[in-house]
Amino acid sequence: MLRLGAGWGCGLLLRGLAGQQLGAQSRGLGLSLSRGTVVVERWWKVPLSKEGSPPRLHPRRHRIYRVVEDTKNEPKGELEVILTQSVDNLGSRGDTVSVKKSLARNKLLLEGLAVYASPENKKMFEEEMRLRDEGKLERLQTQSGEKTAQFLRSCRLEVGMKNNVKWELNNEIVARHFLKNLNVFVTPHVVKLPDEPITRWGEYWCEVTVNGLDTVRVPMSVVNFMRPKTKRYKYWLAQQAASKR
Repeated sequence: MLRLGAGWGCGLLLRGLAGQQLGAQSRGLGLSLSRGTVVVERWWKVPLSKEGSPPRLHPRRHRIYRVVEDTKNEPKGELEVILTQSVDNLGSRGDTVSVKKSLARNKLLLEGLAVYASPENKKMFEEEMRLRDEGKLERLQTQSGEKTAQFLRSCRLEVGMKNNVKWELNNEIVARHFLKNLNVFVTPHVVKLPDEPITRWGEYWCEVTVNGLDTVRVPMSVVNFMRPKTKRYKYWLAQQAASKR
């Protein structure tokens, strides 16, 4: 369907339309309206003509059009759904997300992973979230929490301690090494160490509780601290060697 406005000389001169329709019917072809609408207008304004005279159209200039609206080829919109369980790269149960219509209809809704974000469903999940916050329902792990727990299960922590001072490993030191070596931010109060004090190098373990729900035991190696070989340290070694000479 081609719809043309009147401004700026918009419009196409459709001649012989009735004859074409009759010819198509005689050939047995079915004519149906398109689902999309394309609105165009002339790029150059058609000058006014005398009364009773047809407009004078330029053979090339007045055949150039600009697209005003194209509902047929416009980008497809997204569909808002509420997740009923955790989905990778989308969210966890109760999260409202906007996804492509094909993904929502062919996977999420079809497999029961989500429901339409209707007012009734939104109200139901809001009530469920309120009950979880009050402790009347079991809390659920967030998607980021699940990924963190899965990552920690495949990790091994290395803690470097100096050999020239007396030391005892504590939660603060372990939390700093989680951020330094594994790039995982862990607060000290969620770290649990063995009951016996750790004052020597060796193989140990520590437990990390993610969001107060999942506890992961991470293998931990306490080793001798090695200074990083930076330029400043190399310069210091050179000075020490020169002073001994």
